[in-house]
This record gives sequence, structure tokens and C-alpha cells, in this order.
Amino acid sequence: MIFAAGFGTRMRHLTADRPKPMIPVAGVPLIDHALDLARAVSPRTIVINTHYKAEVLHQHLGGQDVAISHEHPDILDTGGGLRNALPMLGGDPVFTVNPDVIWKGPNPLTLLTQNWDPDRMDALLTCVPLSRTVGRKGNGDFHTDAEGRVGRGGELVYGGVQILRTDGLHDIEDTAFSLNLLWDKMAAKNRLYAMEYPGFWCDVGTPEGIAQAEELMAQDAI
Repeated sequence: MIFAAGFGTRMRHLTADRPKPMIPVAGVPLIDHALDLARAVSPRTIVINTHYKAEVLHQHLGGQDVAISHEHPDILDTGGGLRNALPMLGGDPVFTVNPDVIWKGPNPLTLLTQNWDPDRMDALLTCVPLSRTVGRKGNGDFHTDAEGRVGRGGELVYGGVQILRTDGLHDIEDTAFSLNLLWDKMAAKNRLYAMEYPGFWCDVGTPEGIAQAEELMAQDAI
């Protein structure tokens, strides 16, 4: 599942005529960078949710091997959007991907596949130490204990890619809600885990993030 429904307000004028995932980085729309990551692990289905300026994404994705989960009339946030797309996604678990970031290093989806342990985990988040982030403003999101279980606050930034079980989504009454609600339920059962990404990561949520991401991509292996 690739989240592409948001308004992209931090991009200011750049999203006046297009959704944020259609903004190019190094000449390639962000949505295509995310699709490259996803296709590399050969998922059964790729679903992309849309809402703001959806027609631009629909035209770009026409004829490609993706399913569209269009949110109308209201946007559903990450949790509601994922739940809305479950009939297209099929079984558990699923990957989710935020397309407004650039990764420098191994494919995080491949690493998630290698580290996923369904006996212990309900979700495995890809996190990046603050020291290996570019364009991140503010503090980190999480910390982990010796076993990799997640707690709020710390020096780890959620990178926007995860693998998780979705059955808990049906227990949330809200129509539009963040996946943070599901994470909190998983953490309460000691089943929310994080994996530290070994490379670098850039937030492309603002106009200045575009140049920062292109500079990171242009660097030799680091």
C-alpha cells in the first residue's frame, strides 16, 4: 500500500496543480521512486490511495500494474485509508510505504522481509537514527529496547515504510484515523517492533527537501 492521498500542504505552491507524489526528484516523480521499491520485492498486489488532485495520479498510473483506492468524499488518513483498501490488498501482513522520502542504501522493503517475525511482531517499522537523516526537522519518534520493541520518544525517526498485520484496524471505530492508533494497541501488547535502517534517508516533505534528496542521491556509496 502506497499512501498518496494527502494534500501536501508543506510543499506550498508545488502542489497547486498536482498531488505531492507527482513532484519530481531527480527527474522522476516521487510515486515512481516508491513503485520501484515496491516492485523490487514482487508483492502480490500494489494499491495506491488517492484523494487530492487524484486525476493527475490516475492519468500517470493508467495501464500500470497497480490498483487504485480512491477516497471520496473525505480523506481517511493512514489508518482509515489502509482499512478502506483491505479488500484490494487481500491477506495479512501488508507493507505500507510513504512516497515522500528518498532512501540511500538497501531497499527497506527487502530488509523488512528478512527481519519480519510473525510469532513476535504485529508490526515492524523501518526507523533511521537522526544522525543519518537529511531534512528532518525536530526530534526523533521512537526508541527501542534490547529486543527491538518500540517506545515513544527517542533518536529513531520513522522512515515511512513498515510491514504490519491489519486485523486490528477493524476494532477502531473512527472512519478517518492515523495508524498511530493501531501502533499504540500493538505497543500495549509488546508486539510493535522497529528495525534500524543501515543507510541514509531524506524527508521530501517541503520544497527544500527536493534539492537535499537530489544531492543525497548523487553521492557515491556512503
